[in-house]
Amino acid sequence: MAFFVVEGNIGAGKSTFLRLMGQQLNAELAFEPHEAWQNIEGENLLDAFYKDGKRWAYTFQTYAFITRVISVEQHARLTQHPYLLVERSVFADRYCFAQNAHEIGLMNDLEWALYKDWFSWFVENRVDKPHGFIYLRTDPRICFERLTKRNRFEEKLVELDYLTLIHNRHESWLVHKKEIAPVIRDVPVLILDCDEDFENNSVLQKELSDRVAEFVSKQTGLSIAETRSENQMRL
Repeated sequence: MAFFVVEGNIGAGKSTFLRLMGQQLNAELAFEPHEAWQNIEGENLLDAFYKDGKRWAYTFQTYAFITRVISVEQHARLTQHPYLLVERSVFADRYCFAQNAHEIGLMNDLEWALYKDWFSWFVENRVDKPHGFIYLRTDPRICFERLTKRNRFEEKLVELDYLTLIHNRHESWLVHKKEIAPVIRDVPVLILDCDEDFENNSVLQKELSDRVAEFVSKQTGLSIAETRSENQMRL
């Protein structure tokens, strides 16, 4: 099963982008498993991480990895669509969030060493390589504005400085491909400028979906018609 991952900073518009692409593309959508993180026998792990990152960073990153793998496998097994669009990947966890957590002191050296050790084994033996990354490149200041507007209570403590760090990690990984595993070095990246509000702009939505359709077609051999939803093909 071919799958493509929509990557980007907190507040870049990934969930909105997937929802809109789902209306125009013939893709199975796998959203980030927030609900799994927010209710673990009544406990909200995402909220715990934002409130006390030093205590919960390693725990959260471990569970985020597990739930992402489970989600992709479930969608791939059940879908009738020719390809998947997935919100974030385990590689975003590794090269953006977990690495940043270590660099700013939320994850100690031992936790970081443990994370890298089991991550490498799982990626080599258990995790499929994406056919491509779709990077929603967004200015951190715009991400902060969008994050403030959507007002999720777990994110109230997220500051612009943190979003800037995460943005820089995305740039290092997806644009410059610095210090990343050989297994994903050759994975193609489609970079989409998402500073402009696309949620209420049908023209821009069409432009973005056209670029994604062409990208998917090039990487999979599917025709443009096969990448499109039936509704869009009738337009």
